Amino acid sequence: MLLDINFKRMKRIVSLSLVVLFNTILLISCKDRAAEKRIAELESRLAQLETNKGTTPATTTPTPSQNAVPDVKPEGPLPVAAFEQVDHDFGTVGEGQKVTYTYKVKNTGEAPLIIQSAQPSCGCTVPTFSQEPIPVGGAGFVTAEFDTNGKQGVNNKTITVTANTWPKTTTLRFKAMVTPKAESKGPTK
Repeated sequence: MLLDINFKRMKRIVSLSLVVLFNTILLISCKDRAAEKRIAELESRLAQLETNKGTTPATTTPTPSQNAVPDVKPEGPLPVAAFEQVDHDFGTVGEGQKVTYTYKVKNTGEAPLIIQSAQPSCGCTVPTFSQEPIPVGGAGFVTAEFDTNGKQGVNNKTITVTANTWPKTTTLRFKAMVTPKAESKGPTK
């Protein structure tokens, strides 16, 4: 039983560490193809670790972060962020364009919805969101502006929305196929 609890804690720490590493790489080098490849490898490794429940780790000594109390659902009425959709496909766009999409959200809960933050997975994405509390039955938004400059090929990006909901975060995703700019061959005659 103790090994099972330690395994779960260790798995959570490894997962969080990989997420932190993943975000650090994104912030350092958003335009670097090698970094994007490495990020994809890390995401794959994280998914593998999350599904690899058959392996039992050696006995470990809990670290202070392992002793942290896990998030617990708050008592009382809560808001519910019901997004019309969490995935969007921009389709094929030309490099250098800035494209935007607005994710619509409705508060279907029992308390006002407050969007606290919207964190993009890359510096090429700028999110904006409803700043005022969204009343019960009311609607709000999260808008994603994606700058395709230097982003040739298939792009899959995310925005992590944090709100006073349970669970606290919702991940919005979008993709785009960015075609390269045409090479300029000088003035035409």
